[in-house]
Amino acid sequence: MTTGYTTSALVLKRIHYGDHDLILSLFTLDRGKISVIAKAAKKSVKRFGGILELFTAIEAVINPSRGKGLPVLQEAALIQPFARIRADVIKTAYASYWAELVNTWMEEYERQALIFKLLVYVLDALDKGHTGNRALSILFQIKFMALSGLAPNLTRCSRCGLETGKVNVPRINFSLKNGGIVCGDCGAFTSHRVPLGLGTVKQLGWIQRRDLGKALRLQFSKQALTEGLALCEAFVPYHLGKEPKSLKFLRQMRK
Repeated sequence: MTTGYTTSALVLKRIHYGDHDLILSLFTLDRGKISVIAKAAKKSVKRFGGILELFTAIEAVINPSRGKGLPVLQEAALIQPFARIRADVIKTAYASYWAELVNTWMEEYERQALIFKLLVYVLDALDKGHTGNRALSILFQIKFMALSGLAPNLTRCSRCGLETGKVNVPRINFSLKNGGIVCGDCGAFTSHRVPLGLGTVKQLGWIQRRDLGKALRLQFSKQALTEGLALCEAFVPYHLGKEPKSLKFLRQMRK
């Protein structure tokens, strides 16, 4: 007989199923992304008590599926509600974008403990409001791409190999197709380019190399915030092959 298991989890997505059930996409610490059904979740105050909200961190007790059905969320205990995120439409927009990236990118049952800890870290910072929303989003996306094997090349031209420090112009292009910066001589040979100042490239490279605590303390220049966000929000969807719906909503909210 297959027994259940307990794991820390974040609620990435909720779908109403029938009159009383919820289908949840959970990002778990131990087993990666999984889909579960929470039976009678909309009426069972004793079992779930309204804690299955988006972005909530929970301790989940999950029973494996029988046959072709979904695994069942048997119990859940609240770890961290992140309630201030859901009370703010802009914060909700950012968190929804990050959650959709994880939900879209991650394979089911592929353990990604570092990405799990990254998402918890930025949700906690977003909830507490100690760091600007745009800076947090750049940090999340840069680290997420690195952990997913798609770290942008910010150290040398992705065509000729010229080091960034040897570029003698104030601005440079980033090639979405090549996945890295291109110097002035090579820029004419690439498409899907995002213009960046050299200062932006250096700041993005700095947070790419630092741990989360140090990266979070970086004070972005206004130019780096604008250009860094434009790069991340172009690069990630380019490699996803589509623009996330949550990104469209986020852009509308920022206007």
